[in-house]
Amino acid sequence: MNKAILSPIALAVMLAACQPDTNSQVNEALTQQQKRNQEKTKSVQQNNPLLTESNAPFGVPQFEKIKIEHYEPAFDFAIAQNKQQISDIAANSEIASFENTIEAMEKSGQTLSHVTTIFYALNGTDTTPEMQKIAKKMSPRLSALNDDIYLNAALFARVKAVYEQQEQLTLRADQKTLLADSYQSFVRGGANLNDPDKVKLRDLNGQLSKLSVQFGENLLAETNAFELVIDNKEDLAGLPEDIIAAAAVTATERDHDGKWVFTTHRPSKNPFLTYAHNRELRKALYEGYIQRGDNDNANDNKKLASEIASLRYQKAKLLGYKTYADFVLEKAMAKTPENVYGLLNQVWPAALAQAKNEAADMQKIIKAEGGDFTLAGYDWWYYAEKIRKARYDLDAAQTKPYFSLDATREGVFYTAEKLWGVTFQERQDIPKYHPDVRTFEVFDKGGSSIGIYMADYYVRESKRGGAWMNSYRKQQKMFGENVKPIIFNVLNYPRPVGDAPVLLTFNQASTLFHEFGHAIQGLLSDGYYQSQTGTSLPRDYVEYPSQVMENWMMEPEVLAQFAKHYKTGEVIPQALIEKIQAAGKFNQGFATTEYMAAALLDMKWHTLETATEQDADAFEKAAMDEIGLIPQITPRYRTGYFSHIFSGGYASGYYGYIWSNIYDADTWQVFSQNGIFDQDTANGYRKHVLETGGTEDPMIMYRRFRGQDPQVWPLLERRGLLTKEELKAAKNQ
Repeated sequence: MNKAILSPIALAVMLAACQPDTNSQVNEALTQQQKRNQEKTKSVQQNNPLLTESNAPFGVPQFEKIKIEHYEPAFDFAIAQNKQQISDIAANSEIASFENTIEAMEKSGQTLSHVTTIFYALNGTDTTPEMQKIAKKMSPRLSALNDDIYLNAALFARVKAVYEQQEQLTLRADQKTLLADSYQSFVRGGANLNDPDKVKLRDLNGQLSKLSVQFGENLLAETNAFELVIDNKEDLAGLPEDIIAAAAVTATERDHDGKWVFTTHRPSKNPFLTYAHNRELRKALYEGYIQRGDNDNANDNKKLASEIASLRYQKAKLLGYKTYADFVLEKAMAKTPENVYGLLNQVWPAALAQAKNEAADMQKIIKAEGGDFTLAGYDWWYYAEKIRKARYDLDAAQTKPYFSLDATREGVFYTAEKLWGVTFQERQDIPKYHPDVRTFEVFDKGGSSIGIYMADYYVRESKRGGAWMNSYRKQQKMFGENVKPIIFNVLNYPRPVGDAPVLLTFNQASTLFHEFGHAIQGLLSDGYYQSQTGTSLPRDYVEYPSQVMENWMMEPEVLAQFAKHYKTGEVIPQALIEKIQAAGKFNQGFATTEYMAAALLDMKWHTLETATEQDADAFEKAAMDEIGLIPQITPRYRTGYFSHIFSGGYASGYYGYIWSNIYDADTWQVFSQNGIFDQDTANGYRKHVLETGGTEDPMIMYRRFRGQDPQVWPLLERRGLLTKEELKAAKNQ
């Protein structure tokens, strides 16, 4: 029987009931107060759409009913409820068991999970100043709740008791994983600390939660604040017409009618840096981008980043780890910083050497054209495009007419159907959180419904930059029914101008395939416990399925299905496909180097062995000098706008993209050999990779699919970083 922790009012009522009748008036007053509190709670539940069951199809949140005033009461209710649930588990008088402790914890907090999921998803896709204030307020409260759970001595005693008898328990593989993860979460959450150190940990966690929110807010403000306003049409020379038209729309939206505005959002920035002839304007936009969070203004992130790194080191040290990276990587595939550096150091020298060769080629063009300047970062995209045209007879603008947004989405749907029999049907009767959203019901082979997929494609100032996948509800079976997932993809493509469709570059289209790779894993998930389903995986493995998905887009069979000229309907010519494939390894020195520079910067911040706050600019420069980064390349993310690691979940984990790339390249070897739509391979990949989530160690699941550990050479070959002799030697090892 569960023994609940009584509230102060309930306790007072119980004590009063033990007194003589002389206390009857006090007793009556307390009873009335209790009733009023119960009625108030009931009213909050009934009148708050975040706390009531949605009657929309598939239980999709009724977004149109959610108002700003609903969030805080919903958080208040859900936090209090979760606290009570945890207290009940900790105070249970029965002997601790897997069911009444580990599974009970897994099932607790469902209301809070629902509220936080909706709030933070909307705060990322359609934020407002009011929502940002709530995020600031709730972040430390949620951090404190997390500490309340993991620093609860009575609860940990029960978890530990179950963990220590695991050999005598009859558990499924996913239950063993849940038990091990639960115990480890308590240890990593400070359960073994003494009381003074627990207080320190709470303080550190509270500070970190506040600073991380502030970092993200500052970056959004910086990104939205910058604009390059052009009022002379001659300064647009070199730019494609669709980019010019989009800039005119942006200008109107920003009260610059009759002019053209370019921003640091990638759909605006990248084409300008690629095509604009005006070097000074390229410089202005490039520097506007790389100086975000580093302008010594109210939105400067340098000090915040340094404070966060210092606090993280202090937290790691308190928990018994050498550095914060050691703490994080314990739960990753890499396990240790040494292993991360081991991989990065295999790739970095070849990537840097290739980047230097690419820079030299560009400098030759500058000289041939009569230029008397040294190649700079704001020149790279522009001259890379010139080389692409000259070397491969391929202009990135040539490909855009064949990659309309709608057609590319249909291409990814076609791929999913060919691989797993999955189909998509658009629904107009399901609530949307923004008018831009497209919503689809997803059907499995045989016609059974498996979930909802939402796509939110267009850039807007209320949306954070980048591209990602998330869920409003994850698949799970722990309450007796198979709950169907509600998955969404978010990207930042330019809006359509007039009646013209949105046309994507090859890279933008590839990003759509990438993010869908995350989505299909969420949709095909087939787990029992919510914490193990979908993309509940280590950071250095979770990108693997999304990266595999990109491969199909390069295949002629897939391109022929969707890559059709938006005006004529002509299928992309085979000759153009061959040019795209031939150019596939072009500029990979740059792409790999700018990415790895950011990954190494992340590791540098999180392998600090001091709490002393750093001068962020000097620290970053020293880190880049140490690895020999050439001045023509800036890390993909500088400290001031490295939201992945300072306000996201990628601290000590940005290397994970290339670590996942190893699994991706190794997996594509199988599909390439057996056939890109070979059903045995596709079904094995679905069963052992996509459906399993975090039910077991990912390496065990990968071996079941692949029959061996992944090899590194397919990745190096793909990126063109090995000579023929080196490749031959690698294959023979």
